[in-house]
Amino acid sequence: MSKRLPECFIEKIKKIEMILKSVVDLGGVPYLVGGSVRDLVLGREAKDIDIEVHNISLDDFELCLRKFGDVSLIGRQFGVLRLHGYNVDWSLPRKDSIGRRPTVEVDSTLTIEQACLRRDLTMNAMAIDLSNGAGSDFDVIDPYGGLESLKCKTLCMVDKEKFVQDPLRFYRVMQFVGRFEMKPDDALQTVCKNMDLYDVATGGALARERICEEMRKLLLKSRRPSLGFRWLYELGRLEELFPELGALVGVAQRSDYHPEGDVFEHTMQSVDAAAKLSLDDISLDEKFVIILGVLCHDFGKVKKTPGHDVEGVPLAKSFLHRFTRHTMLVRSICKLVRYHRMPITLVEQKSGLKAYKRLAVKLAPEVTAKHLYFVSWADIRGRNKDGHEPLDKAFVLGDDEIAVFLERIREAQVERGPEPPILLGRDLIDTVKPGSKMGELLKKAYKIQIDEGITDREALKKRVIS
Repeated sequence: MSKRLPECFIEKIKKIEMILKSVVDLGGVPYLVGGSVRDLVLGREAKDIDIEVHNISLDDFELCLRKFGDVSLIGRQFGVLRLHGYNVDWSLPRKDSIGRRPTVEVDSTLTIEQACLRRDLTMNAMAIDLSNGAGSDFDVIDPYGGLESLKCKTLCMVDKEKFVQDPLRFYRVMQFVGRFEMKPDDALQTVCKNMDLYDVATGGALARERICEEMRKLLLKSRRPSLGFRWLYELGRLEELFPELGALVGVAQRSDYHPEGDVFEHTMQSVDAAAKLSLDDISLDEKFVIILGVLCHDFGKVKKTPGHDVEGVPLAKSFLHRFTRHTMLVRSICKLVRYHRMPITLVEQKSGLKAYKRLAVKLAPEVTAKHLYFVSWADIRGRNKDGHEPLDKAFVLGDDEIAVFLERIREAQVERGPEPPILLGRDLIDTVKPGSKMGELLKKAYKIQIDEGITDREALKKRVIS
């Protein structure tokens, strides 16, 4: 059955129409493949364009592309090329051996059905023939039942033997459960419950960076990323893979503050609330940090409730080190965990503006008071006693306080970072040589500036050198 291409996608294809025509003139057949086909079928924007070209050699294909600009061989052995100036990944069909680092055989004679066999899930194993360019109608080539799996909202393997050979596919299922709110069928569920998550070929563990990539997609592309973690729990592998999260299951909370149930339920609802944050005020990277901060914020409750902010920091580090080596990311999350209770605390204590300024200094340079506000905002929305979705508007406990916190950090002008120091090294150079002594004086001056509200440069200078 023919479908109509969205106008926005037709425009993208028109930009490469001459390239497609050149490929066809050489006897090649260009297919749109992978997630872009899935997204078109679902009516979602297909941001990435992956085109697989059949019936043409790699050398001839490379020469064809070079007529339109500079070409990068992202992986010649994988048959993957990139034409500069075009947001398209070009590839040739290939056969893979087992393992995370497979031996690859580029084979342009493969049929599209044979090429799709190497895909992980049936919804990703569909293709569209682009030989006719940007025509408004298309037929989905669906050799393994991807359309049916999308219709039934069921994740299905293309080939069990190939699936278990790549443990990263397990984590892809996790993020697809969250992103598309689909459930694995019985066969995939059984495989994921029992499959070894070590590289079949090398016997080594998966690279943390690869897991982080799937985690990032889960947290940033899902309406309800909690579904991925809930699936791990249902599968019986949450405690094995992320023990810091698994330990939250069954940890009781005060029912008057947390009618939703245990700490795990609260965390899952809070994460889903954070996933709703708009990108109007924050970047995608900032949102990733905030959602991870929310995911980790109550880890310390497995040890103690008062003081769980402090107790949670080492547990957050342990959790994050399972999938990232990014030091700045880890430090950012730990700051959010350590200070996540401060917004409510400062408001309840009716603290003055200098307290908000001191908090901003403690958070810097990794995160800001605005980031902390978003963590607290999500925290108080994860308290729905009547379901698993976060509250659209929090109940009376916390909502007013967090609104006041936002007003106060704006009033203190520390929403986006700490107050800049008035006294700088150049102001002391006529009195003190650069070095540790100058550093101590500048630190003292900044403390006086924050604590006493002194913003006169000369007055600060006199205070520290007197």
